[in-house]
Amino acid sequence: MLVIKCPYCEEERAELEFRAAGEAHIARPENIASITDEEFADYFFLRDNPKGLIFERWRHIHGCGRFFNAARDTISDKILLTYKVGEPMPDPATLVAPSASKGEKA
Repeated sequence: MLVIKCPYCEEERAELEFRAAGEAHIARPENIASITDEEFADYFFLRDNPKGLIFERWRHIHGCGRFFNAARDTISDKILLTYKVGEPMPDPATLVAPSASKGEKA
């Protein structure tokens, strides 16, 4: 089970209190009405699924109810950092995934 720190409550809680809400930092098209159906499908449905570091949005549903972002290593399933929505995405080079420290590429 994951232990996740809510950046608003500032407490570590069991994964059961949270819900994953998909990839973080997705930019909406500026004028969504003017894009093609294919561009809309790409924006709405297609997400990255990298091996290694990924930035995700989570919600603390059994706590404060707020959304926040998390940097997670998909290989080890460890959450490396959580931060509030609206804060800039951390530089991936400053986050060392546990799998990368064992000689694997993140």
